[in-house]
Amino acid sequence: MAPQHGPRRARIAFSDSAAKQLENLTTEAEIHALDRTLVVISFDPEVGEPIPGDAAGPQLRRYTDEVEQVRVLYFVTALRTVVISGPVLA
Repeated sequence: MAPQHGPRRARIAFSDSAAKQLENLTTEAEIHALDRTLVVISFDPEVGEPIPGDAAGPQLRRYTDEVEQVRVLYFVTALRTVVISGPVLA
């Protein structure tokens, strides 16, 4: 019998502005905090709350990890890629 696998994790990509923010992360604690948050979003891209806005483009979402003090803005593409628009470490 073949093993049962869970749902496929979403792929994570970064917008240019988010990638520039990543360059400013200097401590392992900051990187670890963001990494834990990205894992949550990759398992459940709908976890964040929708941000009201223009319905013409993709739905921008906000996820806040209260434990790690990280807020991430992102949207999900039709191919289930999560595009990070801006991570914010509190």
